[in-house]
Parts: sequence; C-alpha cells; structure tokens
Amino acid sequence: MADLKVVVHGALGKMGQEVLNAVNITDGLVPVGGADFAASGDTVNIPNSNSEIPLTNDLSQVIGKADVVVDFTNAEGARNVMTVSAPAGVHCVIGSTGMSEKDLTLAQNLATDNGTSIIIAPNFAMGAVLMTHLVGLASKFFDYADLTEVHHEAKIDAPSGTAISIAQAAADGKKSLFEAPSAEKELINHTRGGDHAGVVIHSGRMPGRVAHHEMVFGALGQTLTIRHDSINRESFMPGVIMAIKESVTSKGLTIGLDKIMGL
Repeated sequence: MADLKVVVHGALGKMGQEVLNAVNITDGLVPVGGADFAASGDTVNIPNSNSEIPLTNDLSQVIGKADVVVDFTNAEGARNVMTVSAPAGVHCVIGSTGMSEKDLTLAQNLATDNGTSIIIAPNFAMGAVLMTHLVGLASKFFDYADLTEVHHEAKIDAPSGTAISIAQAAADGKKSLFEAPSAEKELINHTRGGDHAGVVIHSGRMPGRVAHHEMVFGALGQTLTIRHDSINRESFMPGVIMAIKESVTSKGLTIGLDKIMGL
C-alpha cells in the first residue's frame, strides 16, 4: 500500500511542527507540503531531519499533492482548509477550536457532497478524550461540579474547547442542571467563574502549561476528581496519527476522537 501523503496547514506553528515531525517518523505516512499564512519562503524544514518540503501561504498550491490535510490554525483557517480540500477529494483532520454550528454544518455538507472525510476534534490527547468519557459516566451521581482548565498564556479562547466538551459531557450524562451556588457576597467580580449547565468553569492562562483539565464532582461528604494533563504537544500526536489513518477509510463528518477510539 502506498504511503499516505499529508499536507500540514499551519506548518510554521508549534502544533504544525509537531505534526510534521510525527508524520515524518510514522511508517505509511509522508509529509509532502506545508501551508501557513505567515509563509515567506518556499520550503519548510521537517523537524529532527535534514529534509524540507514545499511551503506556501496558499493551500490550493499544494493541495494536489495530498491525500489528507491536517489543520491546526483557527476557525477561519479550518473553514478555508475544508472548502479547498473537500472539492479536491482530499480528506481533512481538523484540530482548530472555536468552530460554530454553522461551521459544522458546512463541514457536513462538504464531506457528503464530495465523498470525503472530515474529522474535527477539540482535543487529540487520548487521555483527555477518556476523561471526557469518564465525566459523562460519573456525572449522574453528583449534584455539584467545578471544572478548572489551565493553558499556556498565548491561547486565544477561554474556556478551552475541551473544557466546554467536558462540561457538556457532564450535562448530557446528568440530564439536568448541576447546583451552582453563588456567593452571598462576591468581593471580586466573576470569582465563581463561568457557568455551563451548572458546571462552574475556571480558566487559567500562564507560561509552563500546555493543557490541564480537572473536574471535581461534589456530593454530601465526598468529592470525586478526574484530571488530565498534557505535559507537551507530543501528547496529541498519537491521536492525530490515528485520525489521519482513519480519515481515508471513513466518509462524512466525524466530530470527536472518541468515535475513532470506539468509546
């Protein structure tokens, strides 16, 4: 079987660089191009190798080389990837967050109309996906839930897409609102955090973190803590590789790595 040819959108970013390296060292996959809005040269080096591949700021210039495009940019970049790739018969693996329901509808239509696969996941760390699954199982036994997420200082959105998915999994599992008591006297505004179906969410941003999520359920006389930490960006790569390989055997829109993991 021929190697799967992969183009990375956002190739100059930290996640893009990790994806290039992971693809390059995985049997059966080969990086054939990169695209990045900040591209100024016409090649990009593959990390930890002496190889380089074509680079452009226009994805359409390298899409003809690809079987799969992997995107780690933002919602706008993801929309561009899907609208360029699907009509060209190229599958998409999307790790960008902040996508709207309208974006998901667009993805569904593009995948269906063009007979391609689009996989969108808010988190590719298998541990974080398992955490979300376990939260959904535990939630119906508790009435209180506080979720803390901490990421690096440059993360654009708050709370994280993964935190929203975890809170929604708790709400879906409980099938009713959690209790979210407010302080009688809040000395600093918003100290109690955000509220999603009664799950109170606290967001932190600081250097030294990659991704931290911690759910604490509370009930009379007890708490249950479910926590996951990504120590570095390598933690996302097994999930990304799994999605790349899955994309060429599936069709339509898949949301969440849990579907691929069989949870």
